[in-house]
Amino acid sequence: MTYSTGGLLEARSLTKTYSSGSGSREVLKDLCLTLEKNLLTVVMGPSGCGKSTLINLLAGYEEPSGGRIYLDHKQVTGPGPDRLVVFQETALFPWLTTFENVAYGPKIRGEMKGPRLEKAIMDLLRVVGLNDFRDKYPSQLSGGMQRRAELVRALVNRPKVMLLDEPFRGLDALTRSLMRDYYLELFEKHRGTNLFVTSELDEALLLADRLVIITNRPARVKKTLTVSLPRPRTIDISSWPEYLALKSEALELLHEEAVKNFKAGAVNAADFVGAYASLG
Repeated sequence: MTYSTGGLLEARSLTKTYSSGSGSREVLKDLCLTLEKNLLTVVMGPSGCGKSTLINLLAGYEEPSGGRIYLDHKQVTGPGPDRLVVFQETALFPWLTTFENVAYGPKIRGEMKGPRLEKAIMDLLRVVGLNDFRDKYPSQLSGGMQRRAELVRALVNRPKVMLLDEPFRGLDALTRSLMRDYYLELFEKHRGTNLFVTSELDEALLLADRLVIITNRPARVKKTLTVSLPRPRTIDISSWPEYLALKSEALELLHEEAVKNFKAGAVNAADFVGAYASLG
């Protein structure tokens, strides 16, 4: 199967403000972010800082209050098949089988049919170990299997940009580790431009070509770290001096913003401890 080359996605001075009867709430302010072609960019920031809002804006599901978004130098004005989102919660159609869920997008757009579509889907399902579950419904799959099917469903649509909003959230530690391995294998085989949001620093460093730290609300980019660790990556690199140096720098940046968030009352103590317990 031939995959589209990843796209260059740019957010220029992105601002998002929500208004209600009690006033307005500025979530993003003059945020500038560039997702380079065929790289995996990971975004981290304090709880409630606007990471999901950023995903929704880049996907075209919401309109910015200020600033603009460009894909390959053309302004983004709404959703499109060139940008696909993998959400925190499963979005599989419960009345369709695994194969039918994955095939839905290409069939609707008429891009692939018959044996060509069958081969493309089965090749991907084999990579993530779901080839024997092609005729199962979502209710017959474990949480990890559903997440794998979500990844394949997004990838088979050949988007220029994949946006992943904490896609492994809520999975147990072992399943999350396996999902990360499956995702890395898919990325390293097919590339494309990926934006991945996570609250786990070790996960971020295992995945990222670039790690973007954003500030407490209203969110801006605080710093972008280049992760030059060689691919393919395994957990063994977590003991390398280069990895530990990156982790220390990222942890300091995240801690600064988490403290601001905590002092502002945006999260309670339990949320603060839960979100950053794994960072030490």
